[in-house]
Order: sequence, then C-alpha cells, then structure tokens
Amino acid sequence: MQKKVTESYTVDALSFTEAEQRIMEEMSSYISGEFEVADIKKATYKEIFFDDSEQADRWYKAKLQFITIDEKTEKEKRSNVNYLVQAGSLNRAVKNIDEVMGGTMIDYVIAAVAETTLMDVFVYKQKEEQDKPEYEQ
Repeated sequence: MQKKVTESYTVDALSFTEAEQRIMEEMSSYISGEFEVADIKKATYKEIFFDDSEQADRWYKAKLQFITIDEKTEKEKRSNVNYLVQAGSLNRAVKNIDEVMGGTMIDYVIAAVAETTLMDVFVYKQKEEQDKPEYEQ
C-alpha cells in the first residue's frame, strides 16, 4: 500500500525553478511512482555546518548573535544570524558550532538551537562538461 508523505529538503539553488529541477533529479532515484514539489521557500541560513560522522543524521537550526561594540555610543550591539547544523544530537550540534566558530575572531552567543524536520540537504554540484569543445591554435 502506498502512502502519501510530505518531507522537507534544503537545496542549494539560484532560483525556485532550479531548486525544483534539482530536487526532482535528486529524489527520482529514491521514489517510485509519482511525486510533486508542494512548496518552495527561500531559506534564511547564512551557512551550513556539515558533519561527516555516521551518527550525524539530524539537522538543527542555530541562531547565533554576533556581538559588536558601537564605537560612538560604546554600547553592545547584537546581530542575529541563522545557521544550519548537521549533527546526531543537540549537544553535538552545539559542539559543531563551537568548533567552527572557535576558529574565528568573532564574539558570539548561541541564542537558540532547535531540531528541524529536514530530511537532507543537497548542495550544488557542478556538472561535468562532457561535450566541451577543444580549441586548437
């Protein structure tokens, strides 16, 4: 018996048309029968932190606050930035954030980390140019 399900994915694309085309290509090898792209939204992630370990099967949305000091007023200013973090647990997601951000000179605070419903993330892969003409001089 077939059952209709809705799953969320993130696709690295320049347009909604490209995103739909890429997700159709990626999912066609996993799905038998008909499927449709129900909705496409622009994601607010500044960057994605990947984890290659076997246990990293979940995706977390992390809200970081970057701390700067306004030189004129000498007041602390915080700017919010969202990241997507791959990890096997909430604690590992926080550790991944600290590993990546620890190598920077930016003062930050982790304001929130929450598990998402994302199934997978498809990053952009450049297609190999098979029919590339060779130019001779």
